[in-house]
Amino acid sequence: MINSLKIKIIGLITLTIIGIVSLVSYIAYRHQKEMLYDMATYNTSVLNETVKNSISDAMRSGRSQEISAIFSRLRSKEFISNLRIVDESGKIINSADQAEIGHFLPERERQELKSNFQQKFTLSENRQVFHSFARIANNPLCYKCHSPSLKTLGFLETELSMGYMERFLDREKRTAAVSTVLIIAMIIVVVSIFLIFYVDKPIRKLISNMEAVENGNFDQRTMITSSNEMRILSQSFNRMVERFQDMMETNINHERELARAQEKLSHHRETHLMNQKLEEQIKEIENLNITLEERIEEIEEANYKIADLAGELEDKNTTLENAVSKLSTLYKVGLAINSTMETESLFKLIVRTSMDTLRAQIGYIILYNMERHEMVITTLIGHEGLSPSGTVLPMTPSSVSSWVIENGKPLLIADINQVPEFDRLSSMGYERKTLICAPLIVKNEIIGTITVVNKIDNSTYNHEELELFSTIAAQASIAIKNAKLYDEQQKTYLNTIQALVSAIEASDSYTRGHSERVTYYSLELAKKLELPQDRLKVIERAAILHDIGKIGIDLTLLHKEGRLTADDINDLQQHPTIGMKILEPIEFLQDVRLCIGQHHERYDGHGYPNSIPAAELLLESRILAIADAFDAMTSDRPYRKALPVEVAINELYSNAGSQFDPELVPHFVELLKDSQFQNSRVKTAATA
Repeated sequence: MINSLKIKIIGLITLTIIGIVSLVSYIAYRHQKEMLYDMATYNTSVLNETVKNSISDAMRSGRSQEISAIFSRLRSKEFISNLRIVDESGKIINSADQAEIGHFLPERERQELKSNFQQKFTLSENRQVFHSFARIANNPLCYKCHSPSLKTLGFLETELSMGYMERFLDREKRTAAVSTVLIIAMIIVVVSIFLIFYVDKPIRKLISNMEAVENGNFDQRTMITSSNEMRILSQSFNRMVERFQDMMETNINHERELARAQEKLSHHRETHLMNQKLEEQIKEIENLNITLEERIEEIEEANYKIADLAGELEDKNTTLENAVSKLSTLYKVGLAINSTMETESLFKLIVRTSMDTLRAQIGYIILYNMERHEMVITTLIGHEGLSPSGTVLPMTPSSVSSWVIENGKPLLIADINQVPEFDRLSSMGYERKTLICAPLIVKNEIIGTITVVNKIDNSTYNHEELELFSTIAAQASIAIKNAKLYDEQQKTYLNTIQALVSAIEASDSYTRGHSERVTYYSLELAKKLELPQDRLKVIERAAILHDIGKIGIDLTLLHKEGRLTADDINDLQQHPTIGMKILEPIEFLQDVRLCIGQHHERYDGHGYPNSIPAAELLLESRILAIADAFDAMTSDRPYRKALPVEVAINELYSNAGSQFDPELVPHFVELLKDSQFQNSRVKTAATA
């Protein structure tokens, strides 16, 4: 450890630094002492001049007794040991120490007074006191008291204590010592870190790699970039390892070649015998090769036959995959088309499904009116331009749909430029490039056509897509037929039930037209609230049928003009429940049934028949409750005349939040104040 290069370098640097810092500190200390001596000299000179001026002022003013007071005050300072005035013989004339007045100075100091000087400074033998003598010269102002022949009136002696300066010097010495130690420590730490990272660590890495090479690992390479010298050393090490490795490999290869040569010599004779046997075996192999070549030709012929069969099988697999894909697509299309029975929704679903399946830009359904011999655009998607739904189109020779209806079969136009008999620009306002049009046939009767136009990727339609689209059209025809039957069935149910409601209202002149007016009010409020089409249908049917339950109420009770008893009121309040029971078997009216059952429920939860809270009430039933109540208030009743509209509006506002939905009442009142609504309301009332 002691012999370590790092320790030696750190030790040498430490000793050098200590020597240099110590020498600098000693020189600084000597310089400080000289500065202190100069400071003492300067301070003493200033003090002497100040004291001499104070003495002169006191003497001129006749206050000689103040000199002792001045000396006493100055002696109280820490750095002043004594002040005195002596004559040329060395006798003490005045002093801060009254006890020494009249005594003589020591011989050495008296001798110093005899030399001609203006000011003199000396340091005591023990270096603790700094002496100064300042000559007090005679001047004209002093001739009143002293003879003009005298040149010197006396000497001012000042003794300064060097103790406070020595303490300052000691403090500076300690500070310098501590600073020196810290500087040496920091330099040692910095040098140590430098040596560890830039000398010791790279050397250790080299030593580690050299030990690995010594153990036979010649793949060791190192690259040290901490300094140019270390980089050159590492590069030299790498080149040495590479050369050593090459030498080892060359030596090993020579030994292997020597071993092989010896082995070859030892087995040369055996090899000769084996060569003879090999020649015999080669002849046998040549005979086998001839036979094998004949067999290979037979195998190649068989491979050609297998390749032909594989090609045929691949074609059949492709055909099968296409068929499976087509069936899967038709299955999905069938599920989508048969998922709804609403005619309008069904038409849109058929067109969108066809467009998605055949990747079309435009799709539409046209229905054919055989009596008028004209076509009506029912659903058009992808082109919202010149021909909205409901537009009537004439039967023209250049119309693709007219051709399909007249010929009763689908039409494929791969490129419109190849069929000049059809216009490139459709009568519906779009440009045709490629299209497929198929007839919609119900009971062997063409009811219209379905068409897809222009592919999204701008390619052309082919015969396979024509077959697929024809099958989709056949499925769509069946779905349209079922939807029409479903619509007819619903209309039959609704007409029957509405006839019952009309029969009830016809028996009472006071309620005649009530359902029609409530339906009108409810629909207008629902449209103002922007309810979707399916919910508009629900509220329309519920408004028409909301009093169907009155079939189960005694007619005498319905026409009773006198005051109703509690039992009468209870019986009348059962008509929503009776209406729900009447409509319960009709599955497609379940939402309508629920709305009818709630149209007399209150917003505060105190309505009848079930006291349902507002959070559980349908929006449609809350709309119906406002419309029903408003018509009841503005219509004649057996027990009162119709209320004015303004009074009915006040009643709605008064009961908003209790009986009626407070958010719906303002919307309904806005409708009532609309002039167009008022005119329509009057017409509806007159018609009813």
